[in-house]
Amino acid sequence: MQLKHLRTLLSPQDGAAKVTCMAWSQNNAKFAVCTVDRVVLLYDEHGERRDKFSTKPADMKYGRKSYMVKGMAFSPDSTKIAIGQTDNIIYVYKIGEDWGDKKVICNKFIQTSAVTCLQWPAEHIIVFGLAEGKDLGEIESSLTRFVSIFPFSVALGKEFSLVMQMAPSLGISLMMKALESHSRDPQEREFTTAAASPGGQSVVLGSYDRLRVLNWSPRRSIWEEAKPKEIANLYTVTALAWKRDGSRLCAGTLCGGVEQFDCCLRRSIYKNKFELTYVGPSQVIVKNLSSGTRVVLKSHYGYEVEEVKILGKERYLVAHTSDTLLLGDLNTNRLSEVAWQGSGGNEKYFFENENVCMIFNAGELTLVEYGSNDTLGSVRTEFMNPHLISVRINERRQRGIEDNKKLAYLIDIKTIAIVDLIGGYNIGTISHESRVDWLELNETGHKLLFRDRKLRLHLYDIEGCSKTMILNFCSYVQWVPGSDVLVAQNRNSLCVWYNIEAPERVTMSSIRGEVIGLERGGGKTEVMVTEGVTTVAYTLDEGLIEFGTAIDDGNYTRATAFLETLEMTPETEAMWKTLSKLALEARQLHIAERCFSALGHVAKARFLHKTNEIADQVSREYGGEGTDFYQVRARLAMLEKNYKLAEMIFLEQNAVEEAMDMYQELHRWDECIAVAQAKGHPALEKLRRGYYQWLMDTQQEERAGELQESQGDGLAAISLYLKAGLPAKAARLVLTREELLANTELVEHITAALIKGELYERAGDLFEKIRNPQRALECYCKGNAFMKAVELARLAFPVEVVRLEEAWGDHLVQQKQLDAAINHYIEARCSIKAIEAALGARQWKKAIYILDLQDQNTASKYYPRVAQHYASLQEYEIAEELYIKGDRTKDAIDMYTQAGRWEQAHKLAMKCMRPEDVSVLYITQAQEMEKQGKYREAERLYVTVEEPDLAITMFKKHKLYDDMIRLVGKHHPDLLSDTHLHLGKELEAEGRLQEAEYHYLEAQEWKATVNMYRSNGLWEEAYRVAKAHGGTNAHKHVAYLWAKSLGGESAVRLLNKLGLLEAAIDHAADNCSFEFAFELSRLALKHKTPEIHLRYAMYLEDEGKFEEAEAEFIRAGKPKEAVLMFVHNQDWEAAQRVAEAHDPDSVAEVLVGQARGALEEKDFQKAEGLLLRAQRPGLALNFYKEAGLWSDALRICKDYVPGQLEALQEEYEREATKKGARGMEGLVEQARQWEQAGEYSRAVDCYLKVRDSGSSSLMEKCWMKAAELAIKFLPPQRSLEVVRAVGPQLTGIRKYSAAAELYLNLDLVKEAIDAFIEGEEWNKAKRVAKELDPRYEDYVDEHYKEFLKNQGKVDSLVGVDVVAALDLYVEQGQWDKCIETATKQNYKILHKYVALYATHLIREGDYGQALALYVQHGAPANPQNFNIYKRIFTDMVSSPGTNSAEAYHNWADLRDVLFNLCENLVKSSEANSPAHEEFETMLLIAHYYATRSAAQSVKQLETVAAQLSVSLLRHTQLLPADKAFYEAGIATKAVGWENMAFIFLNRFLDLTDAIEEGTLDALDHCDFQDTDIPFEVPLPAKQHVPEAQREEVRDWVLTVSMDQRLEQVLPRDERGAYEASLVAASTGVRALPCLITGYPILRNKIEFKRPGKAANKDNWNKFLMAIKTSHSPVCQDVLKFISQWCGGLPSTSFSFQ
Repeated sequence: MQLKHLRTLLSPQDGAAKVTCMAWSQNNAKFAVCTVDRVVLLYDEHGERRDKFSTKPADMKYGRKSYMVKGMAFSPDSTKIAIGQTDNIIYVYKIGEDWGDKKVICNKFIQTSAVTCLQWPAEHIIVFGLAEGKDLGEIESSLTRFVSIFPFSVALGKEFSLVMQMAPSLGISLMMKALESHSRDPQEREFTTAAASPGGQSVVLGSYDRLRVLNWSPRRSIWEEAKPKEIANLYTVTALAWKRDGSRLCAGTLCGGVEQFDCCLRRSIYKNKFELTYVGPSQVIVKNLSSGTRVVLKSHYGYEVEEVKILGKERYLVAHTSDTLLLGDLNTNRLSEVAWQGSGGNEKYFFENENVCMIFNAGELTLVEYGSNDTLGSVRTEFMNPHLISVRINERRQRGIEDNKKLAYLIDIKTIAIVDLIGGYNIGTISHESRVDWLELNETGHKLLFRDRKLRLHLYDIEGCSKTMILNFCSYVQWVPGSDVLVAQNRNSLCVWYNIEAPERVTMSSIRGEVIGLERGGGKTEVMVTEGVTTVAYTLDEGLIEFGTAIDDGNYTRATAFLETLEMTPETEAMWKTLSKLALEARQLHIAERCFSALGHVAKARFLHKTNEIADQVSREYGGEGTDFYQVRARLAMLEKNYKLAEMIFLEQNAVEEAMDMYQELHRWDECIAVAQAKGHPALEKLRRGYYQWLMDTQQEERAGELQESQGDGLAAISLYLKAGLPAKAARLVLTREELLANTELVEHITAALIKGELYERAGDLFEKIRNPQRALECYCKGNAFMKAVELARLAFPVEVVRLEEAWGDHLVQQKQLDAAINHYIEARCSIKAIEAALGARQWKKAIYILDLQDQNTASKYYPRVAQHYASLQEYEIAEELYIKGDRTKDAIDMYTQAGRWEQAHKLAMKCMRPEDVSVLYITQAQEMEKQGKYREAERLYVTVEEPDLAITMFKKHKLYDDMIRLVGKHHPDLLSDTHLHLGKELEAEGRLQEAEYHYLEAQEWKATVNMYRSNGLWEEAYRVAKAHGGTNAHKHVAYLWAKSLGGESAVRLLNKLGLLEAAIDHAADNCSFEFAFELSRLALKHKTPEIHLRYAMYLEDEGKFEEAEAEFIRAGKPKEAVLMFVHNQDWEAAQRVAEAHDPDSVAEVLVGQARGALEEKDFQKAEGLLLRAQRPGLALNFYKEAGLWSDALRICKDYVPGQLEALQEEYEREATKKGARGMEGLVEQARQWEQAGEYSRAVDCYLKVRDSGSSSLMEKCWMKAAELAIKFLPPQRSLEVVRAVGPQLTGIRKYSAAAELYLNLDLVKEAIDAFIEGEEWNKAKRVAKELDPRYEDYVDEHYKEFLKNQGKVDSLVGVDVVAALDLYVEQGQWDKCIETATKQNYKILHKYVALYATHLIREGDYGQALALYVQHGAPANPQNFNIYKRIFTDMVSSPGTNSAEAYHNWADLRDVLFNLCENLVKSSEANSPAHEEFETMLLIAHYYATRSAAQSVKQLETVAAQLSVSLLRHTQLLPADKAFYEAGIATKAVGWENMAFIFLNRFLDLTDAIEEGTLDALDHCDFQDTDIPFEVPLPAKQHVPEAQREEVRDWVLTVSMDQRLEQVLPRDERGAYEASLVAASTGVRALPCLITGYPILRNKIEFKRPGKAANKDNWNKFLMAIKTSHSPVCQDVLKFISQWCGGLPSTSFSFQ
């Protein structure tokens, strides 16, 4: 905690005037200071003084200065201040909410002693301490009571008190700390006051000129002292007050001053819009920099706030602590803190709802209501689109419902769940047949709207659990805010439901755009529609919307008044109905009567009118609600047709007569008689007689008969039934009573009536009952009651059963019940009828079954009919079999032919026809199809009988050249080019040039195309073809020819249009068409004319036409070229003529050229004259020097250039020196003469001039002599210069030792060493360095190494500097030698160069060779090598062709290298690091790959290979995901696991699409929920599977999905989890993977010595058995590796031999 002084609120005085107490209000808006003169000053939150008032003594007789204010506290609502005084009283002042409000005493509490301290923690409760020091008091309302809690004031000695707002233990700890600090600092005076921060994490102690800050450290559980705040001249601090939000601390002093300090741990700016001030570990103040509003974010549990974010359009706060999550709404200042375990920051927050925050994490949706410290609810869902979740929190209050909080969300893509968040239970589940893409509850949570992917809009009534489809093709839907009115769009119609209770009542209007939103305000509701670039507002009927609101509010009178203003329409009719229903439920009968009147329900309106009269009369007579009167309640029950309830109400009031009258009025005599009978009414018999008479009067004989029957009078009942023409009822009664059956006459009478009424079955029953089977059988047959007839016949007439079964079948056929007739015909042994019935009933399988039981002659005519049915179903194989059974093979062939299944037709024809007949048949059929224009079908027939040439001829004949070319390409590819060329020529002859062009180009004859267009004058087409197909210059040539054909201005315009004018001129010049070139340049590019003249001149020169060329050169402005032409041809006269006439500057060149000719002819005299004429004496001089005529040269020099004479003479001397021994002897002789004359310096110069390349010994002798003379006779400086000059000369002629000796004579050690080094005399160089100057020993060694490097003598360098030698091998690319040499060195050097070589190989793309290096030399656990290992692994798993048995050795090498690496890592400092774990995972993957390749080599391990491919999917974060899913899908498909194959290959196709799009966002993970296959995988940079294989997979997946025979679900095991998943989703328990298959081990575990390594016993035994039976060496190698890896095998029964 840091304290920073902000301002002085109250200036100190000169003397003692201490501030007695201070307090901040709970809302942080007011600050009160009580001064020594007992006046309370009020400040606002910015430190500005706004008000003040004086305190009063308990009794004025003691005077105004008889007390001190010791305690002061604001009420929780900040409108009152409690003040504790030493005159034994507590006053409560009401200060109001606004500045300047009147200050009045609203309460006072007299105490027994002085008040020492005071707090106001809650409304109506003030806690205080007294000077007695016994207890604390607590004031509640106007009573005083005492509680024994730890006091707020503790005496520690003289003038030392500590004000604490914390637990006792912390207080003691704090005191001990303060005392320790006090005793340790001799300058520290006594502590006078203390204050704790609102969060309790910091305490400030006040003393003299100093504020000490103590901060609680949660990690160390101690109080830590921060640097004290020293303030000179502050004097003793007498009061401290901390602002409730912790951001400000105010200190009052002995001199009456009040200082304000800013308190914070740290401060930061968030996005330049918000200031975050951490006033404590658990408290943050968030300030909006633009508006200045502040929100205090605080952890109520004291946890440290780790991070604060402002999300959701910068309105919502999100902060984490170690155990909780803090959320807040900045606009409404509603804050929440809920328990929350950290999940790595993976939460996603959604702020679409203003009342609740939706948090999505790991498939779980949590709802937190702003302002509540408990989670509102939590559900499992994977669908976190805000359009798929709807939350409603008390958005519209309803009658009788206090809290209404509901949530609708998706359980899966087709299932919606609705949850009551208050009770936490499910109130509805909707299973839909299609995927849901939008849903929303209405504001009351009673209705749910949802839309599916087919754009169908559905309404679900949550209370009634009913679903209604209300709109198709819905593109927009929304509830109108504040109502239950619904707006939706269907194509060009705007649909509005003003009464959602009647969804069939919809108001529709046409619109011309798309609805984009709703706006409600200012007394109107508008639908915003975009029509083109404009937005149009469609106004809804606000009155109808208001009706719904009135209904929801329960204001039915207002709703009635509103409806009376509307005309009667379907919508208003529905509203009247709704209001009538609600009014009846609410017992508002007058409104209900008005509703039924408006609806035209006169009867109901009159009934309610009378009911209202009764209710009003009762209300007038007795008072109260008349609707509670029993008659009113009974009439309402009658209105709802609930007569039993009405009866109960009447009988409760003993109004039996009224109940009976109700039933009589309704003619419900039975209920009336029942009431009379139950109550023992005396008029019971009269009622019965009256009822009977009424029935007879109204001719209800049937009902009268039933009445007599119920009274036991059977004969009377039968008589009435027969009179009513109901003999069947009479028969029923007779059959139930034996005494009536005995009356034969009665029975005859009844049977006659039954037969007359054609009720034969009932008559038969009666005859059977009286034991007359013959008559009964006749009646059953007449009445078609064959079941009873057959049953009777089986007992009485067995012979008749077969006839009856046939008759039964015939009857069923007449009734079109063919299906039922089949079995009866079979029973009657009528096979033909049974077959006909089966065919008529389309019971084809039954028909086949019956036919198979018949003889061939009978069945053969029916088989083709059944076959035709199966052919129509495209079940051709069954149809073929039936045709063959019916001896109609030709029909089967025709069937296949018509279906286009030529191969099957051909195969069948070949079985039963001769090949030549088949060919004739097919060719004939093909010719028929050709005549009908069915060329494709004809082609297939021709090809089927291997006559493609006939098809080609057909297509050519009908000029279907595309099909002709297709067949030629397929059957005669060698003739394809010739065919194209031939067609091109034919089409050209026919004038079909465009088509001819296509064929010419396909034959790669673009020149023929150009010539075709040229010959037809279509130059544009010719130019287009040449430009597209003829290379870089072809189109220019065509353009040139085109322009040449046009000529003149037209040519210029064309070439300008094509941008080829200049190129055409150049082309014309290149092709010697100079006339055309001159014409073009003259018309358009005059500046090109000289260039053309020049090129024409050069052409004429080449042709030997020199005179014409001369004229053209001159026209081109190039006379010098003409001169050079004549000079070249040595026509000097013409050259001089042209030069003199046109280029005088060239005359001298002509003379020089002529002189050169004379020199070649050795005519020096003539050449000299010409050169002197050309004023070139220097050239003459040079010519003489070159010819060695020095005398002539000296003469010319003397006469014409005397200034060069001396230099020439020196040159002559040098030249003489060069002339062999004779010249050198002269110089040597001259040097000797100087030497003898004592002119040693000149002698030395002379010796030094000796240069004889033919005699190195002479030069060495002379130079040594010069050095000797210089050393002996010349000054040291001169001798040094001579030696430095001679030394390099000697080394130049390879006299290194002589040069070194000279250097050593003058102690030039380094130069001598350099000479020996240059002469490669290394031993001498080393000896000189060692003996004369050891400093140069390293110098010699470095040069020796450099020499060996430069010479490439690496073998020698090895002995001197191994590392340098190895580096040299690397530079030279001699990697094998480098590694071989490094192998002989230490392990570290070896692996440095192995790593370099491996890196080189990986860059070259040879990861296999890099892997082999580490196989040979081991894999050290160097962190520098980790990237190499990872790159080798990545390249290997990404490379094609590794999913095969042949790849085993590559995988085994990778596995062994990673195993070696992991073993080394265990022993290194990298053990158990993330890198170690990653390499262990790579080792497991490599083991799976190697084992898979081994299993692929053994047929019986095919399923093991497939299981390994599936297991590898859990490692797709390290593998290319598309390749892994492809291999898993292909492997599972190969072993018949088609469900898994379909899911994996479908995922593979999704991944290939994602690779093309560059993002994985669109992937749907629903198939892999509750598996350990990762969702978040790296996006592969490229496709790992070729396009052809991808297409095969796409076709297969499409075929399977169209079949719909597979269930798109991964197989599950006994855990209820995906069978290949190691983790059980339900329990979270992780199983060990099997070493053989990678599948989880659930039982039969075989454990190995190494922990965590195990195998499934069945898979292990299967693998061992495969090795024993196949003797596969690669499988044995896998077993050997497992033994090394896992510390041995579980048994010794297997041998590697």
